[in-house]
Amino acid sequence: MKVVIEEDKCCAAGQCVAAAPDVFDQRDDDGIVVLLTVHPPDDLAEGVRDAVAMCPAVAIRVEQ
Repeated sequence: MKVVIEEDKCCAAGQCVAAAPDVFDQRDDDGIVVLLTVHPPDDLAEGVRDAVAMCPAVAIRVEQ
């Protein structure tokens, strides 16, 4: 699994951080998503998929 984010689309909602806090964080100054790991381990895959589904800006996608 490879996680790809598009920072320019991010609206700083923070739902990705709530779904997968080991994979996503937010910048302190503006709340824009920060990707902590491009290739998360399998045990975090469900949280990543939840984050993709919940992102209101469609700023996150997963590639296999």
